[in-house]
Amino acid sequence: MRFFALKGSEQLGAAAARALSIELDPHEERDFEDGEHKARPLVSVRGKDVYVLHSLAGSGGASANDRLCKLLFFLATCKENGAARVTAVVPYLAYARKDRQTKARDPVTTRYVAQLFEAMGTDRIVTLDVHNFAAFQNAFRCESIHLDTRKLFAPLIGKLAGDLSITIFSPDSGGVKRAQLLKEALEAETGKQIGFGFMEKRRSRNVVSGELFAGDVADNAVFIVDELISTGGTMLRAALACRERGARTIHAIATHGLLARVPTCCSAARRLTARSSLTAWTWWQSPKPVTRKRPWTLCRSAA
Repeated sequence: MRFFALKGSEQLGAAAARALSIELDPHEERDFEDGEHKARPLVSVRGKDVYVLHSLAGSGGASANDRLCKLLFFLATCKENGAARVTAVVPYLAYARKDRQTKARDPVTTRYVAQLFEAMGTDRIVTLDVHNFAAFQNAFRCESIHLDTRKLFAPLIGKLAGDLSITIFSPDSGGVKRAQLLKEALEAETGKQIGFGFMEKRRSRNVVSGELFAGDVADNAVFIVDELISTGGTMLRAALACRERGARTIHAIATHGLLARVPTCCSAARRLTARSSLTAWTWWQSPKPVTRKRPWTLCRSAA
């Protein structure tokens, strides 16, 4: 077996290697002045089962496009040099949120990305908490493995809630299934009845609307769950709605801490911390180092 972690994902790759009691295999990456790049393994991959870890969240001067292109080229390079099987380990899969047409002539980028992986000879893809599980499975013809974090979150939720009753809350109707699965895992973990709620969210031309609020959150510890936090606006909207309805404490839970607008996310936390508690979890290391310095953020590794 060979295990590589590309530039920008070395920290998570090293943690995963330690958890598996193996070493990361060496590789070379070079960036050229004209913007082109190349990467190659520095050990033989012929006849090997090769795993390549790389997250596709844009950060550190590398866009999602840059990261995707480098990963695809490296996978193809391994296949070109005789790898028996190539597996892409992609904690955050870019472009997965556009999995269907919502307007005339919209792209379906989830499927296009899947076709790119398959064209490079990828035998298997492993990812973590995608936006739409069914769309992810349907997009890929190669073997696809989806990992979720609900069993990892469940014990920590119980500790943070203390003696308060718990409500698992989805900030939009699209995340209801994700929240329900976490609720079931938490009930199995604690043996207690867990509350559930969600609110309506419609987005058109960057305008968010929807007034429906379902669930009882009064005097409860509320855990708002989503697969990612980008600007923090969705979480903030849901948290303020829960606070208005009497939630005792409010915690935001996300697997992927993209934090595309760090000041907005921090502002959201301050607005809520003044009146309650807001904790944002990211289950793999966020590309934004500032999050590790914020007292309202708990980071945990996905390794």
